Amino acid sequence: MGRANGPTVNRRQLGAELRRLREKSGRRSEAVAKELGCSMARISRIETGKGGAVAKPDDVRRLCKMYGVTDEHQICALLDMLEGSQAPGWWENYGDVLPSGLEIYVGLETDARVERAWEPLLVHGLLQTPDYARAVLHAWNTQRPGDIDALVELRLRRQECLARPQDPLELWVVLDEAVIRRPIGGTDVMREQLRHLIKEAERPNITVQIVPFAKGGHPGLGGPFSLMEFDEDDPVVYAEAQVGNLYVQKRADVRRFSRRVDLLRAIALAPDDTAGLLHRAIKEM
Repeated sequence: MGRANGPTVNRRQLGAELRRLREKSGRRSEAVAKELGCSMARISRIETGKGGAVAKPDDVRRLCKMYGVTDEHQICALLDMLEGSQAPGWWENYGDVLPSGLEIYVGLETDARVERAWEPLLVHGLLQTPDYARAVLHAWNTQRPGDIDALVELRLRRQECLARPQDPLELWVVLDEAVIRRPIGGTDVMREQLRHLIKEAERPNITVQIVPFAKGGHPGLGGPFSLMEFDEDDPVVYAEAQVGNLYVQKRADVRRFSRRVDLLRAIALAPDDTAGLLHRAIKEM
C-alpha cells in the first residue's frame, strides 16, 4: 500500500474532481458562485487547490447537488479528500518564516514520488548541507537574521523525504558546473558541500549529474525548475523567478519542461563522470 496523500495533494485532487463534475454538468463557474453565495475567485481557488480557499463539508454537498451527484459513496469520497486537505502539514510549524507561496512547493515535494530538477545556480535544497544553506540565506540578504536558523531547520526537514523507510522520494538533479565552482560560504564550506553531494549520489534513489562548461549554450539557460510526479495526481512543475514562483500544471506545458529536463540529462556528464568532476573540484578548490 502506498503512502497516504498529504494535504496539498488532497486539496488539488478535490479541486480537480469538483471542476470535472461542474464541467460535466454544463454549469459555468459564475452561476455556481452565485448559487453558492461566494465570489468566482473562491470557486477558482477551490478548483485549483490554491490560494488558501477552504471548502466546508456543506459546500461540497451543495456543489454535488448542483452537479447532479447523488451517489453517496462518491460524495463520501469527496468529503474524505476534503478532510485530508485540512490536515495540518508539518511545514505549517514554520509559517512565520516560510516565504509566501513556498508552502505549496514544500507540500507537493513532501507528497511527490519523483522529483526531477534543474539547478543552474545553487545546489538543490534537498542536497544542501546546513552550513551551505546558511551561507545561501545570508547571501540573499532578504531574511531577518533571526529567521535564518529556522529556515535552515526547515530545509533539513525537507530532506527527510529522501530517507523515508517507505517509498523515499526519487530525486534526479542536474546541476550546471557553475554550481560546484562558486565557493558559497568559503572554500571549507564548499568542499564539505561537494563531499556531501558525492555521498548523497551513492543512495539508490538519488542521481546527480553536471552539465560541464564545455557544453556551451543549452536548454537550461532559462532558469531553475523542478518537475514533481505523484502516485495519484498529475505532475506539477515549480519554476523559480525573481518576480514570483510559478506552478505549471497544464499538460502541454508540463511536457515542455519534461522534454527540457530530458535534454539536460542527455547532455550532462554520466553519474560516474559527475562524481569524478566533483572529486577534481574539491582538489582544485
